[in-house]
Amino acid sequence: MSRRPAHPARSVTAAAAALAAVGALTAAAAPGPAYASAHPHAAARHVLLLSVDGLHQSDLAWYIARHPHSALARLTAGGVQYTHAATTNPSDSFPGMVGQLTGGDPGTTGVYYDDTYSSDLLPAGTTKCTGAKPGAEVDLTEDLDKNQDSLDAGQGLSGLPGSILQMTGDPARLLDPSKLPVDPKTCRPLYPHSYLRVNTVFDVVRTGGLRTAWSDKHAAYDILNGPSGKGIQDLFTPEINSKAIGYAAGDWTKDNAATEQYDGYKAQAVLNEIDGYDHGRTHKVGTPAVFGMNFQSVSTAQKLPNSDGMTGGYEAKGVPGPLLVKNLDYVDQQVGAFLTELRKQHLADSTTVILSSKHGQSPTDPRALTRIDDGPLLDGLNSAWKAAHPGSGDLVAHAVDDDAMLIWLTDRSRTAADFAKAYLLAQSGTGNDIDGKARPYTASGLQTLHAGADAARYFHAAPGDSRVPDLVGVTQYGVVYTGGKGKIAEHGGAHADDLDVPLVVSGAATPHGVRVDGPVHTTQIAPTILRLLGFDPRDLDAVRIEHTRALPVR
Repeated sequence: MSRRPAHPARSVTAAAAALAAVGALTAAAAPGPAYASAHPHAAARHVLLLSVDGLHQSDLAWYIARHPHSALARLTAGGVQYTHAATTNPSDSFPGMVGQLTGGDPGTTGVYYDDTYSSDLLPAGTTKCTGAKPGAEVDLTEDLDKNQDSLDAGQGLSGLPGSILQMTGDPARLLDPSKLPVDPKTCRPLYPHSYLRVNTVFDVVRTGGLRTAWSDKHAAYDILNGPSGKGIQDLFTPEINSKAIGYAAGDWTKDNAATEQYDGYKAQAVLNEIDGYDHGRTHKVGTPAVFGMNFQSVSTAQKLPNSDGMTGGYEAKGVPGPLLVKNLDYVDQQVGAFLTELRKQHLADSTTVILSSKHGQSPTDPRALTRIDDGPLLDGLNSAWKAAHPGSGDLVAHAVDDDAMLIWLTDRSRTAADFAKAYLLAQSGTGNDIDGKARPYTASGLQTLHAGADAARYFHAAPGDSRVPDLVGVTQYGVVYTGGKGKIAEHGGAHADDLDVPLVVSGAATPHGVRVDGPVHTTQIAPTILRLLGFDPRDLDAVRIEHTRALPVR
């Protein structure tokens, strides 16, 4: 994957076979008097949203078939399972999570990846904005932390990692403003929540007077606060790419046991919130109306060739290997703990649990893997451009290539976009396969390359939009852009392995044992949450723009 300085989009429609929306169902238990007074049409009092990053619908089905009495099986049997759900394209963490909580795809939200580019913002560190040249990287990764090497992102807690639950619930103050892009209108750093073009579920629910909480992997998930900057009252974001204390491999994603330990901190935060406390169990504040977390350990088990003495990824097409099986067991245990705690706190009949994923992972067929170093491809493109246009600088302003190719250009003309497209589709070379052996590739590993206005149409964005990539490449199946041999899968692309994720809505306000096989999208989670809690889904900007429907049931 290259991140050079500075997934196909779809219209959102309801499944044709939908007979009703989740919010039209009768809740399993009536909400309490105070809640009913404020939200008389609520079907649930609480929604617990869980994202198991990397999890495919096929993984869930495989696991349940072999563990029919597991927590995941009980969760699925206790509600509605959508077997053909698709996440956002690009299938990356930030657009995926933003989509679930806004109801919008990247062309609407303006969030295309965790590290992108905007042609109308000013570079980080700009202090004199008059006359400054626009064009800036928009980084939403660990790079924004005051101390990216520390699990607390620079808060300065003693006793880490054991003290991490003492981390602040307001991580925006842990972001280094000197690393943020600058808004030319105000000449001030632009925080992630202000970069988002639409509001979030948390904005709406918080404005409605109910409590909100969330746990995720970077302080930059401040973006989920929404434009108000105040949507989430308790946002717990231990830094996943910090140095993993007690592990020699590096950060928490480089050793799968470390990733499980990391996920355990967020799981404990959720248990504390179910019990009515803040994430650190310091103050009794009441169980949030909307809360949840994302799991990372399945994703690392899919990407690491091996860890903890076990082989990562898949043994054959869609067949989880030993490390991945271990992590499916781990997630099942955590989900079981949540369900048990909800029953213990007498919340099971008033809580709806939604299980999905920000993204899948590709390829699930290890024999298809082709690792390609994209660095030489981008360097070659810059050299060819400068040779054809003496005196010009680099053509590539920014690129993010995982198992898709997203490129922003310094020259946004049709001529430049066509030049870049022609160059990349003409390149062939040699990558390596799952065993590290040489494997040839053609067309830079691309199946399709959209350029210029075609790239904007691909995302249903306006041509010339300041954030949309100038080139969007759909890779040949199995291609992963990496300069080494340290990963066997990635996400971000448009293949089924990237997009096909599980989606289960279970508990309060849902029928049991229902299977919906029609196509749905994870962006439909957002209006479904609002309808469950008695809010109007049209309070979400993206729902009004894209006409996103609440999830259908039969």
